Amino acid sequence: MKNPFVFIFLLVVAVFAACKPTESNVSGTAILITNAHVVDVATGQIAEDKALLIDSGKIVSIGDGSELSALVGKDDVFDAGGRYVIPGLWDMHVHIEREDLVEDNRALLPLYVAYGITTVRDCASDLGELVLAWRDSINNDQLFGPQIFTAGRKLEGINSIWKGDLEIANEEELRQMLDKLDGYNVDFVKITENTLPGDLFLTSVKEAKKRGYKVTGHVPYDLSVEELATAGFSAIEHASYMLRLGSDDSGIVDSVRSGKLARSKAGEVYSSTFNQDSAFTRYKMLAELGVAVTPTLIGGKQLAYLDENDHQSDAYLKYLTDRFTSKYQWRIDRMAGETPEQKQGRKDRYQLIAEQLPYLHKAGVTILAGSDAAALNTFVYPAQSLHEELVLFQEAGLEPLTILQSATINGAKFFNVQDKLASIAPDMEADLVILNSNPLEDISATQDIFAVVNDGEYLSREKLDELLQQVQVIKGKLDEERKTE
Repeated sequence: MKNPFVFIFLLVVAVFAACKPTESNVSGTAILITNAHVVDVATGQIAEDKALLIDSGKIVSIGDGSELSALVGKDDVFDAGGRYVIPGLWDMHVHIEREDLVEDNRALLPLYVAYGITTVRDCASDLGELVLAWRDSINNDQLFGPQIFTAGRKLEGINSIWKGDLEIANEEELRQMLDKLDGYNVDFVKITENTLPGDLFLTSVKEAKKRGYKVTGHVPYDLSVEELATAGFSAIEHASYMLRLGSDDSGIVDSVRSGKLARSKAGEVYSSTFNQDSAFTRYKMLAELGVAVTPTLIGGKQLAYLDENDHQSDAYLKYLTDRFTSKYQWRIDRMAGETPEQKQGRKDRYQLIAEQLPYLHKAGVTILAGSDAAALNTFVYPAQSLHEELVLFQEAGLEPLTILQSATINGAKFFNVQDKLASIAPDMEADLVILNSNPLEDISATQDIFAVVNDGEYLSREKLDELLQQVQVIKGKLDEERKTE
């Protein structure tokens, strides 16, 4: 060919044609969503009036609806009507727990999807092996629910107060329990500090990291935040630990180690000596070391304002069995004797913790949205609490785009699966939420759901309501059956 420009033009056309979906490479189960405003949660840009072709659980193409509609049947075209499409939401901290609540928890799995939450991170429980089995069943399309990443069971010390922990007393037992977690094929390792000594806690972080795991958990009073961060901690669960970075963390830890300061008093010292400038400087250290934070504000908010809010008429209770909600009582009883000063102290502490979010974001710390929804966490309702958490982020001063990122791509990046999850682009898994209003203007828009696409399956508002009704029916049946037990 004499004209090289003509050759290049024809080559580009040929490549484009090869990449463009055709009737031959789209299956009979493909669907098309038209007239959608697609939100890019990485940039905050909105691509208006786009069509999304979805097949075999993946996004095949994003383009013009009039062209793509020829590839699917009329009954497989769904009009978004100019609504906003975001990736499916991630709740990066839940607990599917309690051996006497197996049926109750299984019934709640579809509820997450109905609330637009297509992925959850289970942070360990006494149902560890069962949750792992549910994870695999969902991945194999044998069980309906959100995609699950799970720690299975968490590492703890001897005689932990939490049921089902993998208790260790020395490095040999640590090795054995890590071998067990290897066999479980867990997605990350969770470590808490109820009875686990600081030195063994730190060794646990290092050894789990050596095996290639993301390692998250709490912060013991006999370890500094910086020690954990330097050892390879991947994420700190609960923003309450951030108050330690506004005080002389290392000095207070030394006092605890030497016995000069009781652990029960350490929290008061951190709160009373908190300095915002010092905290912000150390937040930058977390960012540099790649340590994420899952704030879980909603649990603290519910407890801090328990004296002002009557939850007995909460509409969400229609989905939770009596046995499930009975687990809430232990925290209520524990707070029953608090003085007015103690109640106000809870409120002040909650507000100070919430105020840290803009500072964390400005410092470059990755924020992961997680609710800590669990049977043992009073009035932190599965699924709904994530949406409440996002509103609390907004009230704390975060911008809606930052909040959306915390509940979508940040989770995918944490697990290094951002190349296939939590974005809207060709070849990405088709987990989507269609919202009636723009979440970049007000994050509460995530609660106004028009439809959900879960693993490529389109769930209309009518279908979502059916799922909610099914959960309600199961709750009623379980409550009735247990009356005779």
